[in-house]
Amino acid sequence: MDPFSDDPAETGRAPGEDALRSLGLPGRAAPPPASGLRFPDGGTWRTELPSCEGPAVLAAVLEESERLEVPLHRISQGSGVWMLTDAEIGEMVDACDARGIELCLFLGPRGTWEPGAGGRSYNASGPRARGRDQLAQCVEDAERATGLGVRSLLVADEGVLWTLHRLREAGRLPADTTFKVSALVGPVNPASFAVWEGLGADSVNVPSDLTVAQLAEIRAVSAAPMDFYVEAPDDLGGFVRFYDAAELIRCGAPLYLKFGLRNAPALYPVGLHLLPAAVASARERVRRGRLVLDTLARLGAGEGMSPIGSRDPGPLRRFPSAPEALPTSAVPR
Repeated sequence: MDPFSDDPAETGRAPGEDALRSLGLPGRAAPPPASGLRFPDGGTWRTELPSCEGPAVLAAVLEESERLEVPLHRISQGSGVWMLTDAEIGEMVDACDARGIELCLFLGPRGTWEPGAGGRSYNASGPRARGRDQLAQCVEDAERATGLGVRSLLVADEGVLWTLHRLREAGRLPADTTFKVSALVGPVNPASFAVWEGLGADSVNVPSDLTVAQLAEIRAVSAAPMDFYVEAPDDLGGFVRFYDAAELIRCGAPLYLKFGLRNAPALYPVGLHLLPAAVASARERVRRGRLVLDTLARLGAGEGMSPIGSRDPGPLRRFPSAPEALPTSAVPR
């Protein structure tokens, strides 16, 4: 069996097909083309556990992932760097480093929490950095996090991403820092996905309502890894797509399978007052991951996972860096 064949009869990825064919029902339409791209390690997919809000939640996730045998390549957090103390960040870095897991922290300041009403009135603008001050604050968050050993940052603004990428190129941020684009601003077409890659993204979260065919269209123009919620939280649609996971990998590779959770309480920004819910939700996200992995195994599609410890996105295309800013007096008016 060829796990990357475009023929659904050969892939073992089409649940229930044999039974339906035995009843004389029509076969599936021709599937989208398989991706020929891979992570540098040769893998087609990796795993991510989102909304891991602080050391106590991380400890629960690590314990549950070991108990349920759910391998994790990346753990991400949503409240932001600024919601963690230096000691908490250090504890999370050490715990993830010891297990070969990439720790990805969100850059904290964003429009959703600042005084202007626009960040709460317009969903698309909410996560973005409003004004020069929030742009600078995101840079401060990035420098602080990388100084404490974090090598993966979660970004939700095009200008912030381009700024951080230029700082990385200039050596102001470590060269091995990777930037992940948030699901809150995920692109929905090939051109917009390619723009995020050009701005410096090393992986890009696409919305979970995209079809497999639309993922294949995006993959045709970009090698940047995709991040995809196999189960999305309610504020991102609440989609549950366990049975699609195999086709998502086949057509979207290289791809991170994200184990989200619907019907869960809102946690951002988290704190001690929400800790029991944050821990319980995180444990259930790990269990959801186990369900996804079991589904892949039953469909004969469980192979191809990157080795634990892998985080290299591979060579990606970037826009040329902008020239140095002109003095104010030289700017055309």
